[in-house]
Amino acid sequence: MKKHLISLAVLAASTLFAPTVVQAEGYPERPVSLMVSYGAGGATDFQARIVTMMSGGEDFLGQPMVIINKPGAGGRVGWNWFATEAETDGYTMGAYNIPHFIAQSIEGGVKYSAESFEPIANWGADPAVLIVGADSPYNTVEELINFAKENPGKVTLSGAGLYVGHHIAALQIMKATDTKLAYIPTSGGGAAAMKAVIAGDVIGGINNLSDAFRALEAGNVKVLAVADLERSTEFLPDVPTFKEAGYDVDNASVNFRGVMVPVGTDPEVIDMLAEKVPAMFASDRVAKQMAAGGSPMMIMTREEVQTMWAARQETLTELLAGLK
Repeated sequence: MKKHLISLAVLAASTLFAPTVVQAEGYPERPVSLMVSYGAGGATDFQARIVTMMSGGEDFLGQPMVIINKPGAGGRVGWNWFATEAETDGYTMGAYNIPHFIAQSIEGGVKYSAESFEPIANWGADPAVLIVGADSPYNTVEELINFAKENPGKVTLSGAGLYVGHHIAALQIMKATDTKLAYIPTSGGGAAAMKAVIAGDVIGGINNLSDAFRALEAGNVKVLAVADLERSTEFLPDVPTFKEAGYDVDNASVNFRGVMVPVGTDPEVIDMLAEKVPAMFASDRVAKQMAAGGSPMMIMTREEVQTMWAARQETLTELLAGLK
């Protein structure tokens, strides 16, 4: 009898303290949150709200996705929280930005790496672009680079943080042009970096094509060059790539965006999300709104994202070692 009572007590204790496991059957039963590591109004936040708008449809998750912004330190605040404190119950997802969190993990001082997260699907690929204010005297990338060569350190460029795509593009530009540029990271992400250019607080900026497209349409900026392997024929057909302008800057800074969950999330939930989320991204309504906002799409499955993450890890490790 005594042994029987002890067994019951052990069973009760193990049940009480056992981690909660969410099974895919019946999931999700309530709204799902999507943590964005940047502030409202920036490209990641803007696009996340579009690509998740169909989430409540019965063909997708059947529940709405609610955006939660945790900005700061170029994404570090949000991703540190996501890697160490986010629940693994399937109801807390996160938006990722590549190369950002991989580059930051390579540089160190953060609590995450690619091994901290499980990718679900990718929705876009947003190149970095070089911009100046609409009233700037510089009309081509050559004119700005020539001024920078004659005035080392005097060309100030805003960007969304350290070791994000914007910063990597700036480092590549400096190396390719043998110039010294003053890269100034903002605390408010891409939206704040764009405001600095428009207000004339800096000579220019590195920003996302999507943000730059909307600012260009509003008549607030000029776009001088794109850091990609090919022109953006859909959004900026008249803007050359850096390579076309004669500068060896590739696509290492292109901002891939998608969704992920923390490591430890139930594999059945991951499989369900990996099936439903890419289909949600592929909705015609999503595509139309993304195109209207100048946001390039690149839908990738979980397996494709895993391959992309591994390739970017290798590329960025080599690139950052050479840029120091």
